Amino acid sequence: MAIKTFPENLSQNKGLPIRMVTPEFGRISAESAAQYGSAQRLPYYFFLFVWQGSSSEVIDGETMEGGENELLFALPHQVRQLASGGHGADYYKLGFDNECLARLPKKFPFLLNPLNRQKISFLPDAALRLWNTFKILKELLHTVDSNPELILAYLNSLLTEINTAYFVLHKKPVAGRLDKFLGFKLFVEDNLTDQPAITEIAEKLALSTDGLYRIVKQHSGVSPKEFITDRLIIEARRRMYNEPNTSVKELAFELGFNDPGYFSRLFKKVTGKTIAAFYQDLSL
Repeated sequence: MAIKTFPENLSQNKGLPIRMVTPEFGRISAESAAQYGSAQRLPYYFFLFVWQGSSSEVIDGETMEGGENELLFALPHQVRQLASGGHGADYYKLGFDNECLARLPKKFPFLLNPLNRQKISFLPDAALRLWNTFKILKELLHTVDSNPELILAYLNSLLTEINTAYFVLHKKPVAGRLDKFLGFKLFVEDNLTDQPAITEIAEKLALSTDGLYRIVKQHSGVSPKEFITDRLIIEARRRMYNEPNTSVKELAFELGFNDPGYFSRLFKKVTGKTIAAFYQDLSL
């Protein structure tokens, strides 16, 4: 399903698709917020850094809680529900799309979420550096004609700090193994609704099926088949948020299932709910 890129009217810079929100800066009106509905399939990367207090975000139907010195992030195509409550006393929200990333000098593996966690805790010194970088970015975004290269320089610093913290508590994997896992995730994302065979993916990555199993199990905690199944169910839930009138049969075929009955049983097995019950929850 195609989604819109970063909304042009939300950008705070003439040359970049980027926006920041803090308790005193960047908030949009209730009328503007209403245009996006109670849930939005994100067309950009979203970050929430909590400096003081606590906050929460509902991403793909799951509530993530963040406290002081913690950062929550969501990726393009994930469904974010608008928060019903308030945020902490001091926080930064940041959104930007792939156009910004393409102009940065390096890649950031954490944006593929290889460890399957979207909350990062920072030690005090790192949290202070992060807070200062967010603060400078906010100052630059106060003026729509700020030099985009300056903004990109600080965005690069911000993402470098986050990328380091994302992996710091994880046993450093052999570089080749992490690369293979990222390759697996990318292949799954690019071919999800084709439901590629495990043997096909292993061949593409120049691995044996046993080798692929070990790498995916190490980084995700599940087998390649379970990983693909979980990803398909997440995609189903996202599409149900966006198109609540889609029939089970249509949804099953869109996701590459030839048997809607099997898809329904699989959905209940993974989520613990029938599709009908999930739709009913959306209407509440």
